[in-house]
Formats: sequence, structure tokens, C-alpha cells
Amino acid sequence: MSLLLYLALISLPASSQALDFLTHNRPILDAHNCYPYEGQWKDRIDRALKTGFPVAIEQDIAWANGRPVVTHTSKTTGAEPTLRDHFFERVRPIVEKALAENHRDTWPLIVLHFDFKSLDPTLLRAVWDLLGEYEPWITTAPQTPDPHQLAPFDPKPLMVLTEDADAQEEIFFHTIPAGARLRLFGSAHTRGIESGPRDQRAHLLATLPADQLLTDPPTNYRRWWNNSWFEVEEGGQTKAGDWTVSDAARLRALVNHAHDLGYWIRFYTLDGFTAEDNRGWDKGYNFGSRAAVEARWKAALDAGVNLIATDQYEALAAFMRRPSVLSPKFAK
Repeated sequence: MSLLLYLALISLPASSQALDFLTHNRPILDAHNCYPYEGQWKDRIDRALKTGFPVAIEQDIAWANGRPVVTHTSKTTGAEPTLRDHFFERVRPIVEKALAENHRDTWPLIVLHFDFKSLDPTLLRAVWDLLGEYEPWITTAPQTPDPHQLAPFDPKPLMVLTEDADAQEEIFFHTIPAGARLRLFGSAHTRGIESGPRDQRAHLLATLPADQLLTDPPTNYRRWWNNSWFEVEEGGQTKAGDWTVSDAARLRALVNHAHDLGYWIRFYTLDGFTAEDNRGWDKGYNFGSRAAVEARWKAALDAGVNLIATDQYEALAAFMRRPSVLSPKFAK
């Protein structure tokens, strides 16, 4: 990092420093479910890495044979690839090259996103220990005595995010003494809407003001906000109609509120495919056509969504490279 960039960053409020750190608060592709299912789709991580950097890669994690593995279910068989081999050793050449070149202003190159399928403390501690083995690769921040004091990041080629479970916060944050390094960063709690009929809950998710869905400011640990598409269009992808001006305003309100508080924001999962195009993807995330999903991709880019999750890695990457697509304020 250059001296001028460092001085510029430290002059910003802590929340602004955090926002600027992740690709200067520009949108990036988030490779959803980037691992094999029951031995199929083994090329997903290679496909994601070939789209270019920066890129986010999601790894769902459970426990098998005494090790963290990548899998879509907690009911493991023991045949699943380990997190170590599937992700960390796969990206070793990329990370070691980046460390040698030392272009810190481009880091993180890869945002690693964990979706835990089990909250067993044994699994969580094993993942923490595994991250410790690769800590020289990983963006960290020092633990602070006050959780609301946001420490600056020490940039590295990888950054690790995880989700909002309190069980994760306990092991990955509360047990870490002041001055030690935080190795991964959790997401904010969205206001719980647990009671009432499903349609009523879907309506509230899509209509409650952003400041009622997300009420707490960031902490040194909770740095991002993870959202389904239900918060934007009522009923999510399968109930979506034509993209409207009001839909765009809703999306922008959610993004702006997150950024105003100092959070990055992610939306999942924006797909648009036919049955013939399906490569093992979940129909619950499908808008039904390329035109429909491209309208949402464009809106997410315009709004400044930090992490745009999709199963269609190459299609979104190509879409983002179109000169007419990316808003000038987010252009590189």
C-alpha cells in the first residue's frame, strides 16, 4: 500500500475505511455454491477462478472423517472433498504469486465465504485452526477491547467472511483476546420475522424499511449484510415479475442503508436459466430467463451491491465487462 493511499485511508472514519477496503466498495461476482455436489460439478472452483479477480467464492462446510469438508448438506458420507484441499491448496499458486508481487492495492483478490451446514463447536474450532495455518495469506484485523471499535484491516490476498450465527461469533470473536488477530468476519443480524403465515412474512421482508431490517451498526467482527432476494421482490425469484422503478428504489434503499451504517452488502442468488441450461442449480433462485436476471444484475451493479451471488459465473462476469453496464462510479 502506498503512503498516500495509507494516509488517505486513515483519515476516513472507521466505517468508511472498511467499505473502501473491499475492492474500493465496487461490486464483485460471488460464485455461489462453488463446490461439487455428490461428486458432480467438480469444475466449479476452476470456472470461478477463471472469471478473473477480485472474485468471491462460497464454500459450504460440514464435518466428515474428523475434518471440515465442503458439502451442501450436514449429512456427510465421508466422500466429500476437504476444505483444505478443495479451496486452500487449489488457490495456493494464486496466493503465493500475489504475495511475491505484493500489489497490496489489489487485495483481497479472493473473498472466501463460509456457509456452515453445522454449528458444532468442534467443526467451528477446526475451521478456526485451519485458518490459522494459512493466516499469512488472510486479511486480518486486531481484536479490540470495545466490539464497536472497528480495527483497520491488514490486507492479504484472501479475505474470509462467514454468516450471522451467534455460535460462530462466540468462537470466532468473543473468545479471541484483545490484540490477537481476527481471521474471519461475520454478517449482521437481519430483523427476525419468525411468526405468522409464510406469505405475511414474505410481505414484511419485502416492505419493511431498510432501517427496520438492519438496526445494529457494524462491530469489529460483523462487517457485512447478507440478504436473500426476498428483501427486494416479494416472494423472491420465482414470484418476480417485470423489474420496475419501485423495485430498483427498494434495492437502492437497502444498499444505501447498509453502506451508510458501514456494512458491505450481498444478495443471493441471481440466476436466469432454462431447463436445458441447468448445470445442477437450484430452481428456487431462478428468474426464468437471461433477460430477467440481467435486469437484476444491472440494477445490483447500479446500486453498488458489493457481492452479487450467482451460479452463472461466466455469464455474470461477461455481463460486468460490458462497457455500457457498470456505473461510472464503480468502473475501474
